[in-house]
Amino acid sequence: MHVFMQTIVAPVMTTLMFLSVFALALGSDRPDNLGVHFTVFLAPGLLMMTMLQNAFANASSSLLQAKMMGGIVDLLMPPIGPGELLVAFISGAIIRALFIGLLGIVIIIPFQALPVSAIWAIVLFAILGSSMMGFLGVLGGLWAEKFDHLASVTNFLITPLTFLSGTFYLLERLPDWLEGFARLNPFFYLIDGFRYGFLGQSDGDIFVGVIILFGCNAALGCLSFVLLRRGWRIKH
Repeated sequence: MHVFMQTIVAPVMTTLMFLSVFALALGSDRPDNLGVHFTVFLAPGLLMMTMLQNAFANASSSLLQAKMMGGIVDLLMPPIGPGELLVAFISGAIIRALFIGLLGIVIIIPFQALPVSAIWAIVLFAILGSSMMGFLGVLGGLWAEKFDHLASVTNFLITPLTFLSGTFYLLERLPDWLEGFARLNPFFYLIDGFRYGFLGQSDGDIFVGVIILFGCNAALGCLSFVLLRRGWRIKH
């Protein structure tokens, strides 16, 4: 129960507090986005942002903790291939992210009604996002030697990319040069696609986003598999 509260409930409560603060601070002064009230626009982005961060944390901390405490030996000794290990880490990341997303929706709805336009998009982008962050988490866990290293990845890579992904705004409000950079950010397509599942409207091309995200997952998955098979930083 303690682990459930820490890994599932706590991130959802943080998301709810973010949404509450924005709603109270901005009130009715904030203009609508994509034809809906700002808090309705914001809620899917906050949910996805929380899911992404926790999918990364699940995979990376599981692997790093096993390395630091010597438990990695228990993973390497049995006749388990790198593909099976990778599937286990990614499955854990996806399940944790989906639990957070589902619980977040259930808790947010009494405070802010959310429309549902395309369930397939909600599910697809949730899985693509959590798997992509799971692969990044595996890579981060392999590279890191201590939790400070993982914190640097979160602070200098994941957090900036999520904040520059259109979570809080439409990209058209950015300067041209920054908008071009944001459209190269895979996090933008994750949040935009997930939001499309609720609102039925998007800031970018949904199907281009699907292609980009499948490509990112394939590239990160192949790299993770190769490094696990070589035992990079876990066998030497």
